[in-house]
Amino acid sequence: MGLNQTRSRLMAAAALTLALAAPHAFADDHETKEAWRLFVADHTQPVVRAIGLESGKELGRYDLKGYAALTTSASGRTIFAAQGEAGVIHAISTGIDFSDHGDHRDLEVSDPTLLPITFEGERPAHVVSHGGEVALFYDRGGKAEIVQEDALLEGKADIRTVDTTAPHHGVAVTMGRYVLVSVPDTKAEVKPDALPPRIGLRVLDENGQQVGEVATCTDLHGEATSARLVAFGCKEGVLVARPGGLDGPKLEMLAYSESLPEGYTGTLLGGKAMQFFLGNYGEDKVVLIDPDSKEPYRLVELPTRRVDFALDPANPRNAYILTEDGFLSVLDVVNGEIDRHSRVTVPYSKDGHWRDPRPRLAVADGQIAITDPRHSLVRIIDPETLKEERTIPVGGQPFSIVAVGGSGASH
Repeated sequence: MGLNQTRSRLMAAAALTLALAAPHAFADDHETKEAWRLFVADHTQPVVRAIGLESGKELGRYDLKGYAALTTSASGRTIFAAQGEAGVIHAISTGIDFSDHGDHRDLEVSDPTLLPITFEGERPAHVVSHGGEVALFYDRGGKAEIVQEDALLEGKADIRTVDTTAPHHGVAVTMGRYVLVSVPDTKAEVKPDALPPRIGLRVLDENGQQVGEVATCTDLHGEATSARLVAFGCKEGVLVARPGGLDGPKLEMLAYSESLPEGYTGTLLGGKAMQFFLGNYGEDKVVLIDPDSKEPYRLVELPTRRVDFALDPANPRNAYILTEDGFLSVLDVVNGEIDRHSRVTVPYSKDGHWRDPRPRLAVADGQIAITDPRHSLVRIIDPETLKEERTIPVGGQPFSIVAVGGSGASH
């Protein structure tokens, strides 16, 4: 499929998404309820704060054992706080719960709470939610744990352990009854206390047995889900897993074209309403990836190096990219062009330690939330004007941020 056909399909999907998002006429016993919450982890303090987006008030403060990276489950009901240095993962119930009823969704809102069950292992890192399951990967533990979200929210520890061959900085993703797991190079010579490089991806069945051959994926890093596809960043290209039949998922390498400059993808985001991926390409470029196109990559150059980026789930054409000069750019993912940009923070250089405090993005209720750790603020930006609408004061150095919420019927 050519680029013009690809763009036409994406524009049609966007139009359909907007049509489906139009308000429904509810019966008399239905009222519309809306709730949005931000969850913010501090850069150095072991704490996560739950904040009401509209009020800006703190709804909860949760003390952890170490500084945390935050991940939202696919349902939005649970936040996972992975504390690599402390060797533990906490889970937080967001208090936002949607149930689908065909022509509408019901929304139930309750107080966010820190769940009593914790998960322990050496150097927890990637947390990946797919379907109703969540895969917790422990870099130095030689294992991944598959958790059932429903059971967790009921206070039960329903855990399935997956062997990851050897300790390495990797990832695991569930795909139906299969698990996709990164593969380390166990023959590589590594320095003391260092971890071996990644060389590929394997598929495991429900019994933990490998299905098929290991797919090559040098320096595998970054994953994302879009529609029914899962993608992984590699030096050779982007490896895509498609649902298969009895033989398990099918793995396909989308090799980088010769027209692309030197570089590769290590961070990926997946479209929700449209099937596509957005990935970095080096530090100062991004690529839009259409897995079904004969020319899957569209390169977009940035003004300076990327600090963070995010997709807008409600407006599927928009991607937001923050660069180190403090500018926020709006990328039209259909046209593959940057529409507009404006300065929203002071510059945050990419030089220095990789864990230095830098802003992070989240999208909530048609607004962009940006942590500004130097000023102890979350800045709320209008995506149309790129003007700051207001700020939310947050103690310490707000860093990792995720947003959950939406609207639904209330009986």
